[in-house]
Amino acid sequence: MNFRLFYLLPVIADDTRPTHLRHSEEAAMTIDQRGNSAADERTTIQSIDRAANVLALLNQETRTLTPALVAERLGLNRTTAHRYLQSLQSAGFLSAAFGPGPLLDQLSALVSVRQQILTLAPPVMRGLSDATGLTSVLSFLGRTGAVVTLVEEAQEGTIILTVRVGTVLELKAAQSRVLLAFASDPAVQARAHAELSAGEAAAEQETLAAVRRQRKAWADLYREGLASVAVPIATPSEVHAAMALIGTMPMLQTSDRAAERVRALDLAAENLSTMISS
Repeated sequence: MNFRLFYLLPVIADDTRPTHLRHSEEAAMTIDQRGNSAADERTTIQSIDRAANVLALLNQETRTLTPALVAERLGLNRTTAHRYLQSLQSAGFLSAAFGPGPLLDQLSALVSVRQQILTLAPPVMRGLSDATGLTSVLSFLGRTGAVVTLVEEAQEGTIILTVRVGTVLELKAAQSRVLLAFASDPAVQARAHAELSAGEAAAEQETLAAVRRQRKAWADLYREGLASVAVPIATPSEVHAAMALIGTMPMLQTSDRAAERVRALDLAAENLSTMISS
């Protein structure tokens, strides 16, 4: 019989207050505030919906858009259609000729790489878990930290240390540190560190700088006896995910096989990175 010991808490929601407290706070809004908020929200949502509908007109047969085509297909006047095309072009969604723009290309590449990782990672992770006797985890960057996406549990032992798919990992989790350290948008780190004091944020920035130098991160979650180490999954130009091993401190830090296990993680990540780069 195997027993599973969960290493981290379940998914961390953006607002963890009880539902009745959130509803009470919402009910405290004045009628005017609610009316203005609802009106602004409707306007924003309508604009987003229309922009999405414009982009949805692009397909294999329609490689570029025109004000006349958009107006006809969506029931808009040509002036409004042209305004939407110009706005989408300025934002990078459309090219100067109103075809697919650089931002759509970027999003398409991102989806393609993530799908490759999700397809190729499981057998690599299975081999890593079998070789180390530890659970391997793969995460992508979410809004405030790493989000567990794939888990391959160790097959040996009566107690299995694991983590649930969908868990939003804490700021100082190994995988969060890897993904934040290599995040290309500075706003990502700023948002993640917003709740830290100035001193705590400075200390974490130093830690992330070390992660970039060493291409490896260790968790600092104050869970006695437990450890986690993570490394990046990357193409030559970008880090896309983080792969980790979770286990006890002896298994990852002090035992005779600790260094061997960490090296196995390095090799597995290098292998997966090579596969998605090619």
